[in-house]
Amino acid sequence: MNRSLQLVAGLLASASFATIAHAGEVAGHVNDATGTRALQSATVRIVELNRQAETDRAGSYVFGNVPAGTYTLEARYVGAEVTTQTVTVPASGTIAGNFDLPAIGGGDILVTGQTANLTSALSRQKAADGVESVLTRDAVGQFPDQNVAESLRRLPGLNILNDQGEGRYVSVRGLDPDLNGTSVNGVRLPAPESESRSVALDVISSDTIESIEVKKSFTPDMDGDFIGASVEIHTTSAFDSKKNRYSVSAEGSWNDYSGKVTPKGAFDFTQKIGDDFGVAGSVSYYKRKFETDNVEMADWTEDDNGAVYGETLEYRDYDVERTRINAALSFDWRVSDTTKAYVRGNWSQFDDHEYRRRTTFDFSDFGEASDSDGSRVTFDTGALDDGDKLTVERDHKDRFERQRIRSVSIGSDTDTGTWKFNWQASYAKSTEKETFSLDPMRFTGEFENDSGVVVDVDNSGRYFPTYAATSGGSVLNDPTNYGFDRLELTTLSDSQDREWAAKADLARTFAGDNGDFTVQGGVKARWRKKSYNFNMSRFDDYDGDFTLNDVLGKQTYRLLDMGPVANKGGSADFYLADPTGFKYNTDDSLIDSSSSDYAVTEDITAAYLLGRWDSATLRVIGGVRMEHTRNKLTGNLVAITEMEDPADEDETITAIDVSPLSFKRHYTNWLPSLTVRYSPQQNLVARFAGYKTIVRPKLSQLPPLYSINEDGEAQFGNPELKPYQAWNFDAGFEYYFANNGAFTVGGFYKSIKDYTYTSFSTDEGEINGVPYTELRQPVNGDKAEIAGVEVSYSQVFSMLPSPFDGLLTQLNYTYTYARGTTLDDDGVARRINLPNASKNTFNVVLGYEKGPVSLRAAGTFRDKYLDEVGDAPDTDRIVNQHFQLDLSAKYKLTENIRLFADWVNVNNAKYYAYQNFAGAQRLLQYEEYGSTVKFGARVSF
Repeated sequence: MNRSLQLVAGLLASASFATIAHAGEVAGHVNDATGTRALQSATVRIVELNRQAETDRAGSYVFGNVPAGTYTLEARYVGAEVTTQTVTVPASGTIAGNFDLPAIGGGDILVTGQTANLTSALSRQKAADGVESVLTRDAVGQFPDQNVAESLRRLPGLNILNDQGEGRYVSVRGLDPDLNGTSVNGVRLPAPESESRSVALDVISSDTIESIEVKKSFTPDMDGDFIGASVEIHTTSAFDSKKNRYSVSAEGSWNDYSGKVTPKGAFDFTQKIGDDFGVAGSVSYYKRKFETDNVEMADWTEDDNGAVYGETLEYRDYDVERTRINAALSFDWRVSDTTKAYVRGNWSQFDDHEYRRRTTFDFSDFGEASDSDGSRVTFDTGALDDGDKLTVERDHKDRFERQRIRSVSIGSDTDTGTWKFNWQASYAKSTEKETFSLDPMRFTGEFENDSGVVVDVDNSGRYFPTYAATSGGSVLNDPTNYGFDRLELTTLSDSQDREWAAKADLARTFAGDNGDFTVQGGVKARWRKKSYNFNMSRFDDYDGDFTLNDVLGKQTYRLLDMGPVANKGGSADFYLADPTGFKYNTDDSLIDSSSSDYAVTEDITAAYLLGRWDSATLRVIGGVRMEHTRNKLTGNLVAITEMEDPADEDETITAIDVSPLSFKRHYTNWLPSLTVRYSPQQNLVARFAGYKTIVRPKLSQLPPLYSINEDGEAQFGNPELKPYQAWNFDAGFEYYFANNGAFTVGGFYKSIKDYTYTSFSTDEGEINGVPYTELRQPVNGDKAEIAGVEVSYSQVFSMLPSPFDGLLTQLNYTYTYARGTTLDDDGVARRINLPNASKNTFNVVLGYEKGPVSLRAAGTFRDKYLDEVGDAPDTDRIVNQHFQLDLSAKYKLTENIRLFADWVNVNNAKYYAYQNFAGAQRLLQYEEYGSTVKFGARVSF
């Protein structure tokens, strides 16, 4: 390298120590036996010195300050033969120790397929400092998962929260998804949604990743903003593979409800340009059309005659089209033997176009059922008092929403064996935007006591009720009887979340007689701003005749006949043809457009110091991290009051006052931790970790948002919310089998204070001089406790006689106890399960891989969980248990061509939410989606 190039490299590496040489260095690479793939987390040991190192993602390792002499190098990797070599270290300079590891029993380690995934995942788990679960590129390719969230549910202690039958948010150890942190290539991702801190991982395609590490314990060099886990996603680097690689896949996806075949395609590559520079990238496109049949009930009541019914009954028919476009591009440069520099960028777009046709029965005017016989309840309009009515609404939602997540980072990593230095600067931005959504356009029919309409509701079904018009059916189902009632038009829903960050870490290793001691410190700054701007136009009337009959369509509902519905595009077309014909509601539009706007800045300054002892048997990491947080919060006070009309004292008018408010605050958290990894022999690992972490409140809960309606009902934000604070303890034992497999068991305990929940109060008060009679506001709770056990077993049965030597299995089970305290409607404390906490979760994978054939069956189960806390136990919302079975098959047609087919949700698993009211489970929401079949081919060259 000439002096000018070396100067440029030094600037890029920013004091990378690239030119510093240390006497007695041993450095090298560890690859699979074919030389195709670098092996990350292989363990290399200098036997005589009891010094040990793990390879990085490029398969590299280095020992510094090795005394001159002859030594034995030993390389280990799960599923590989232990390999040794002898090296003679000179008094100065570097000696190479490279390894190509063969599989146990001879032959090559597979670099694709189920066995390769298990090998790679177990090796990274074994080498990790703390408690960690890993999915690699090969694992994601083996499962029929549609996004990153669905891939993660295969790991111990993880389950997912679905949206429209697709995995969306990840819950770790039964905790709320907002208690996780998510990063891509070391860049913490902000959240697209206006009301969430966590990132919905359905935005990110599973085709663009190299690995996902779920770190469940904390060391001081990590961001301290998680209690569940830090989910760290890595995209492909040019140096992950020893050879250039190109691959393309094409796929069709068929949903048995929609009957549509939709496309998916992906392309990824790694290309080296010379020995020291490389480019890696990927792009994927996936369009999916599917349908959902839904039933919802609300406002359960028991009348004086003992009849139990929901005052509101809804049948919803969803038609959804989702498009995911993902791209990743990285540039990697070996500046020198000790320094690597990189630039990495990622871009994800998720389009969600949802049509919903809904039929809603409102029985609230009846007061009591007209007749009841066990599970059957009859509502006869002839029994209504004058002025009361059966209200039936038939509305239509046409909503298009686009989410984008993008990140870019630049940095370098230096490892001389004695000094380590790395730095990174990054920018990330997430957005969610709507510009024209009808949500909804509503048509209403009102049937009084002379209408002759009688409706029977039969609740005898396991999951959802059916209804029948036993009289007046022609009146009930006449679309001309449903006149236009309301249009809520979202003209802008714009959520933006941006974060700039910069960090640097410096470490010095001191070689000892029986191991290495490292002192490490670092600093990090993060500058985040999240804002939300919402504009709603409400229309309450139309200048002319406008009924459901003018936009009549055809339903695609399978559960029953829900009556007349609007067509998918008709409502929007009608509005756009004559927008001036709709009557604009000025007051409601102003209220809706002002009450949820906010802006929050969150600036975090962090520093840490740790000490680390490493030997072949013992690793101890102890230290402390400091994080200082500053917030600036802005929002609106929206006060709605009724006052006497100055022009007519017998009339009242509505006065709406919108006042901007702002608030500043800051606080500091100290986060100590201690991590111990003990390995008395190579196939045994014991771990212990004790540490403190925090999770800052949802940014949408912090702004001074105050809305008080004309009845004095108030909803407030809370600028004084404290962050969650948790003391965490993990302990575990891992046994790694000689022929590719492992058994692990671990326990965890978390004590959380200042967790957040929404309080309800009927005590009167006032804010900025505006009185209120009842209040809902996010507040800090007292304490919550989480404890549990994780057990995992995985095994490749290569020891069995042919053809059974192709069998493999992966099993894991997690038990979680998660309890906290909340206040009921009367202000009395009661113990609850923490929201989103499933007591039991397990995953079962049975696979077979031999020759060109690869088969896999994957089942995942999660127990019921508390979804929303009600005012009392009988109004808590509970989501029922869920089990889903997925099947995959692959066939290696040639060395470079693989055919595959996946069957997702074989058992048509449903979603069912309920509340325990009046001695039975009462429906709140039911959904079913059908199965999806995917088929295609992947070509690599």
